[in-house]
Amino acid sequence: MLLNVGTFIRSATRFSPFIITHSSPSSPSSFCFSFSPNQTVSFTLKSSQMASFTTLSQSPPKLLFRQLFEKESSTYTYLLADCSHPDKPALLIDPVDRTVDRDLNLVKELGLKLIYAMNTHVHADHVTGTGLIKGKVPGVKSIISKASGSRADVFVEPGDKISFGDLFLEVRATPGHTMGCVTYVTGDGPDQPQPRMAFTGDALLIRGCGRTDFQGGSSQQLYKSVHSQIFTLPKETLLYPAHDYKGFSVTTVGEEMLYNPRLTKDEETFKNIMENLNLAYPKMIDVAVPANMVCGLQDLEPKAN
Repeated sequence: MLLNVGTFIRSATRFSPFIITHSSPSSPSSFCFSFSPNQTVSFTLKSSQMASFTTLSQSPPKLLFRQLFEKESSTYTYLLADCSHPDKPALLIDPVDRTVDRDLNLVKELGLKLIYAMNTHVHADHVTGTGLIKGKVPGVKSIISKASGSRADVFVEPGDKISFGDLFLEVRATPGHTMGCVTYVTGDGPDQPQPRMAFTGDALLIRGCGRTDFQGGSSQQLYKSVHSQIFTLPKETLLYPAHDYKGFSVTTVGEEMLYNPRLTKDEETFKNIMENLNLAYPKMIDVAVPANMVCGLQDLEPKAN
């Protein structure tokens, strides 16, 4: 019996096999080998040849990851789940009220069990979706930093770990954009995703950073936060911000240490840059901040008699 046609991409200098296997006793298996530079070679395998390849198989990754976008505020929401755990526990980082239904439909389609809806800080440019999510999915707990002063089910502090299945996020305090900003970083260890991933909120953006002129912001504090809590991560760490306005989706610690036009400067220069941005007053701040201080449910608060 002949199996699927596979693909080899061959290099004269490096051989780095990566195999994706999907098989059953009655169905064939498919293979994808990755090399560089690219050269494609097709092949077929007989079932008798299978044994020589199965020793290269890798177990599937545990982390399911999706990056979602809300266009009105240019906000990224992140869905993470331990897909190898029987319950497939999942969490959402920085959900937006306008896209709650989209996010929950995706969770349902992927067969996940949402357990946490989290914020990196009290946002000023959109209303968080955490409160709406709690109302639609019983048992979900909202999470935010204790330093934020906001309402939530769980308050986290630096060094805390947020577990979902066998995976976890580490909490790092990164104040400066607001006094309660935190960065969530995937765990460090052989059973955790590699390279590591950091969800930086508005503290560090791709080739930029969050403003520091409201909500208890401080350019000096932000500079120290990024350099001590984010730039100390391995250079290959993937950085996922809460926003992007130029069409980018991800960066790395190494890239930002080289190319960030603000945070590559010395502290005094950075402070001068931030003090002279002359940014407009955030158009949503008067609605978003009060709402986000109560988990995005200000309209559902009981009215005083």
